[in-house]
Amino acid sequence: MPSSLQKISQSVESRSSDEKYADVNWDELGFGVIPTEFMYIMKCSNGGEFSQGHLTPYRNIELSPSAGVLNYGQGLFEGLKAYRTEDDRFLLFRPEENALRMQMGAERMLMPSPSTQQFLDAVKQTVLANKRWIPPPGKGTLYVRPLLIGSGPVLGVAPAAEYTFLVFAAPVGIYHKGPKGLNLYVEDQLHRATPGGTGGVKSITNYSPAYLAQQQARAKGFSDVLFLDSVTGKYIEELIACNIFVLKGNVLATPAVHGTILPGITRKSIITIALDFGYQVEERVIPVEDLLEADEAFCTGTAVVVTPIGAATYQGKRVEYNTGKGTLFHKLRETLTGIQTGRLEDKKGWTMEIN
Repeated sequence: MPSSLQKISQSVESRSSDEKYADVNWDELGFGVIPTEFMYIMKCSNGGEFSQGHLTPYRNIELSPSAGVLNYGQGLFEGLKAYRTEDDRFLLFRPEENALRMQMGAERMLMPSPSTQQFLDAVKQTVLANKRWIPPPGKGTLYVRPLLIGSGPVLGVAPAAEYTFLVFAAPVGIYHKGPKGLNLYVEDQLHRATPGGTGGVKSITNYSPAYLAQQQARAKGFSDVLFLDSVTGKYIEELIACNIFVLKGNVLATPAVHGTILPGITRKSIITIALDFGYQVEERVIPVEDLLEADEAFCTGTAVVVTPIGAATYQGKRVEYNTGKGTLFHKLRETLTGIQTGRLEDKKGWTMEIN
């Protein structure tokens, strides 16, 4: 009799040959959880190394009530996308960077981590198993979420005894919708990260503490929150889930990565593209006044890609920014998405074709 893994493999092959696309209204695609068919899972004991993982049908997972991730927040996640090209190829964008960032985060959170090759193999298998869920070109992408969690039971304050690496995926559309760009509230009371903390890695504990500031801002009519540094309250850092850039003249500036800023992969790519365009790029501390005096401002991230900031409000002062087609934001976004989707030649070796 075939094993469970053989049955899964046969199911993947059967579905792949039967139909090109899943039954999804691609024109109404938002950014939410649409369960796909398969996920990848791999386990490791504390002090050990991850071994061979496997695909399994997408389902709920079992955890002990005393699991490290539930009690002490020992967990990391990554986010990347799979793109369907016009000639029906599947591309990933700089996935090795996600693998390296997870390894960096795992070191900070005292967790074992999959090797770069294990990470890439898991992502590739998950994408190919769910390729029917990769939207048509121009309709969206397949968002891929690798998770690394302390799944073993623990009661005392200590690392978990077992760790689980899993990868799931969901088709997504645009993260931020709206013709005028983001309407930001600059938060000067609550903070996202502190020096010496985990703001520079993708710890699961970085996000829910920001929900209160986000909820309060949205209640006032804003779309998102920009946080200031927690030491002086004078310098901009980042939004809840993306990095920020400000443009003044020919100088494009973004907050320097120094422990409280996440080293975004889209951020890193935009810096390179802007330099190619001939702009001067500065990674430095940025006073909030520089934001208020900027010609343009935009944010970057896997989910948001490159999204313009239409306005920002700080202590009652509101400023607006140009978001039209002649802006740097527009040129950067067109170039980046062109490379990601195969419309433009990838001269930097950033994309990885999977089949």
